[in-house]
Amino acid sequence: MGSNMAECHPVAFRWPMKAKLNGAKLVHVDPRFTRTSAVADLHVPIRAGSDIAFLGGLINYVVNSKRWNSDPFFKEFVVNYTNAATIISDDFKDTEELDGVFSGLVKFSEPPFWPYNGLEGRYDSATWAYKRGPKGPGPATKDLIAKRAGPPFDDLVRSLKPGPAERDPTLQHPHCAFQILKRHFARYTPEMVEQICGSPKEKFLKVAEMLLENSGRDRTSAFAYAVAWTQHTYGVQMISCCALLQLLLGNIGRPGAGVMALRGHAAIQGSTDVPTLYHSIHGYMNAPSALRPHETLRDYMAAETSPTSYYGNLPKFLVSYFKSMYGEAATKENDFGYDWHPKILGDHSHIASFAAMAEGKVKGMCCVGQNPATSLNGVATRQALRQLDWLVVKDNWLTETATYWYLGPEVKNGEVKIGDNKTEIFFFPSTQIAEYDGSFTNTQRMLQWHSFAAKAPGDCRTDSWFYHNLAKRLKKAYAGSKLPRDEGWNKLTWDFDPDAGEEPLYPGEISARKVLREINGYQTADPKQHLKGFGELKDDGSTTCASWIYCGCYPAWDQNLTARREPDPPGVPGAHLKWGWAWPANRRVMYNRASADLKGNPWSERKRWVWWDPTFVNPPDPKTKKPVPKGKWVGYDVPDFGATKAPDAQAKPDGIGLDALSGTQPFIMRADGRGWLFVPAGLVDGPLPTHYEPHESPVKNLLYKQQTSPVHKVWAPGKPYNKLAVVGDPKFPYVISTYRLTEQYLAGAMSRWLPWLAELQPELFIEMGKGLAQEKGIKNLDWVVVTSPRGHIRAKALVTDRIGVMHIAGKPIHHVGMPWHWGWMGLVTGDVVNDLTSWVGDPNVSIHEGKAFVCNVEKA
Repeated sequence: MGSNMAECHPVAFRWPMKAKLNGAKLVHVDPRFTRTSAVADLHVPIRAGSDIAFLGGLINYVVNSKRWNSDPFFKEFVVNYTNAATIISDDFKDTEELDGVFSGLVKFSEPPFWPYNGLEGRYDSATWAYKRGPKGPGPATKDLIAKRAGPPFDDLVRSLKPGPAERDPTLQHPHCAFQILKRHFARYTPEMVEQICGSPKEKFLKVAEMLLENSGRDRTSAFAYAVAWTQHTYGVQMISCCALLQLLLGNIGRPGAGVMALRGHAAIQGSTDVPTLYHSIHGYMNAPSALRPHETLRDYMAAETSPTSYYGNLPKFLVSYFKSMYGEAATKENDFGYDWHPKILGDHSHIASFAAMAEGKVKGMCCVGQNPATSLNGVATRQALRQLDWLVVKDNWLTETATYWYLGPEVKNGEVKIGDNKTEIFFFPSTQIAEYDGSFTNTQRMLQWHSFAAKAPGDCRTDSWFYHNLAKRLKKAYAGSKLPRDEGWNKLTWDFDPDAGEEPLYPGEISARKVLREINGYQTADPKQHLKGFGELKDDGSTTCASWIYCGCYPAWDQNLTARREPDPPGVPGAHLKWGWAWPANRRVMYNRASADLKGNPWSERKRWVWWDPTFVNPPDPKTKKPVPKGKWVGYDVPDFGATKAPDAQAKPDGIGLDALSGTQPFIMRADGRGWLFVPAGLVDGPLPTHYEPHESPVKNLLYKQQTSPVHKVWAPGKPYNKLAVVGDPKFPYVISTYRLTEQYLAGAMSRWLPWLAELQPELFIEMGKGLAQEKGIKNLDWVVVTSPRGHIRAKALVTDRIGVMHIAGKPIHHVGMPWHWGWMGLVTGDVVNDLTSWVGDPNVSIHEGKAFVCNVEKA
C-alpha cells in the first residue's frame, strides 16, 4: 500500500518476487493498476487519501474475527508486548464522543500564525496519558536542575520516572487501550470501507482473511509503503495505523514481518539518521528549541529523556555529540558547550521556509541536490525564490532552480520580467554519485561503503567539498569575533582534511573515512581508540561520538564494517550480518526480542530468529569482575535486548534505561517497553489513527462531522499564491495523484539529461480512465489542460483501463494520475506538475499533500 514497488523500487522488488516464488501471497492496494498490481495475487483499488479507513476496517475485522479471538498466540503477544492492557486517563475523550476530534483540542481565536499554523488549532495531549499510581520518592527534577546535578546524570534521569501505569491484563476495563481502540474502529465496517474507499467489499474481505491466515506463530506478513503513504495531511497516522494493525497480528519484531519504508533514494534513510532535517540532530534527538523548555543542558535532558526506556541513556548520547561538535572546549563546567549550539525557532521545514521566503523573511539560500522550482506549489515557490538576495545552486546540470529567473513559465508568458528578479544566483557544478567515496544508508538502515569509479570533469566538486570549504571559510571569518553568538563557530572542531599520506580525490576534498570515524566515535583521550558500540558511551565527556546510532560501524581505526560484502552461506539461516553494517548495533530486525515468547523460546521453529539460551556461560563482568549468571540471548540476528537479561528478570524499582524494564518488555525504545496501539505522547494530531478527508476533497467525511484533521498545517492561508478548493468544488471535481516512473527520477535533474532515459519517457502525460476521456471527448495522445486552484498545465492524454472511476457514497468520482518528472530544462521538457499542488501538509513532519488533491481536466 502507498507504493508502486515494481516500478519505483525495482531492485528491491526482486525480494517480494522471490517470496512469491516460495509461495507467499502478494497484495497490492492502490488507485492504479500498475506493474506491481500485474504480478500481485490480488489488486484492490482504493481512493487516494482513504488508506486509514481501509486499514481501520482491517483492524476492526481482525479484533472481531473468530481466528484472532480463538488463537492464544494473538492474546499472548498483544497483552504482554503491546500497551493494549494499559489504562488511559479518565479525562480522555475519543473521536467517537467528540464527533471527529480528540480531547485536548485548543482552538485558535484568530487565524493561525507561524509557528502555530494548524488549520483550527493544536492539541494539548495531557488527557491522552496513561492513568498512573503515585510517583516514587526522590529529589525533584527542578531541584536537580537548579543545583546543576551531574555528570553523571543518572539522578536527574531517575527523577523523571513517573508512577506505575495501571493495567488490566483481561482487556475488559472500558478505558484500557484495547477497548478504546475497539470502540474507535467499530464503525469502520466492510460496508463503510467500500463507501469511503471505493474498494469492493468482497476484495476488502479477501485481504482481511489473507492477513489473518498469514499471521500467527508459524506465519508472518509484511507491509511495504512509500511516499503515497507519507504525502498526506495525515501521513504519519497512516503509517501509525499500519503499525497498530501489525502489532495486533504479532507482525512486529519477527522475521518476514514489520512495516518497510521504501526510500526513494540510496541514502534518504541516511539523510534523516545524520540529518539534513531542521528539527533533529544526530540519532533522532530533537534539536534544541527556543520554543520548548530547553533553556539549559539539564532542562533539555529533562524534557527529552525517557527514563524507563533505552532513551534513558540520552545524556550519554548528547554529551558525546557535543564533544564531537566542540572537542576540548566542551567541558563539564560549560555544560559541554550546550549554549553554543543553535536553537530552532519553530517550523523551519521546506514549505514553511518558502512561505517565509515569499514574505521576504529569508535573505539567502544554498540549494544542494534539490530542485524546488519544480517543487510543491511551483508558482508560489518560484515567487518566493524571486524574493531572495542571493541563491546558491549546486547540481549536476543547470536545473530549473538555476534558470527560473529567465526561463520560468511566468517569464515566458510575460507575467514576470527578467529585470524584476533581484536575486544574485551562483551555480556550482556537482559530481555524480560514482565520482567520490562515501557511504549510503538504505531503507534497511544498512550502511554500505562505495568507492569512486571515475574522477569528475572540470570544476565539478562533491557536496562534502562544498560544505567543508564553506565551513573553513566561515570559521576564518568568525575567528576575530568576540560576540557571544559567534562563540559556537569559534569553538567548533573541524578536522576533516585528509591525513598525511592520504591522497584527496580533488583539491580541497575531505577524507570520507575520517568523517565516518567521527560519526562512529572514539575515546576522547585517544581518537585512534574507536568505540565498538553505543554501550560504551559516557555522559562525562570521556567519549566522543557524532551519531550514537552509527556507533560500532567503524569499531577500529582500520576496520570499516560498512565496506563488508560477505553473504551468509547458501542454505544457512541468517541475517547476512557480514554484509555492510546496519544500525543499531548491526541489527537487521528491530525489537527482535518479540520474535520469542515470554519464556524466551521461539514462537515456532519456522519463525525462529533470536531466543534465550539458558546454558550459555558468560564471562565475568568487565567492570566489577563479578561472575555473571548463565544465559544469553542468541540467534540469527543481533538481539535487540539486554544480552544477559533473562526472560524472567524483573524491572529494578529504582532502575533507569533497560534496568527499568523486565525480561518480557521487548520494545526497549518505548517508555513502557511495549508496542503502542494507543500513542499517549509524541504525535501532535491524535493518539489513534482517524479517517479524515484530504484538505481538498470532492466528498464530505462519511465518518465524522470533522472533515479534515483539525491540526494539519496550512501555510500562507488566504494568500493568492496558495488558493485552496472547498469541499466538493464543482470547478475541480476529480481526484489527482502525482507519481513516479521507472525511467525518470524525482524532478528529472538526474534523468532528463540522459538520452537513453529521455528516449524511454520523452513526454509529460496525464493518465485517465476511458470513462472520463469519453465524457470529455478526449482521445489517447490528445493535448489536455489540467487545472487546480493554484495553476494550470498542459500534458498528453494517456487513456487506459488502469485508472478510472470510483463510487464514493454512491457518487462516481474520477481519478487521474500524473508523473512529476518534467520541467523546462534537459533533453526532454514538459510542464511542471507541482504547479498544481498546494502548501498544506502533515502536522507532525510538515510533508506536503501531493497524493490526493483535486483538479479539472479539459481537452486543449
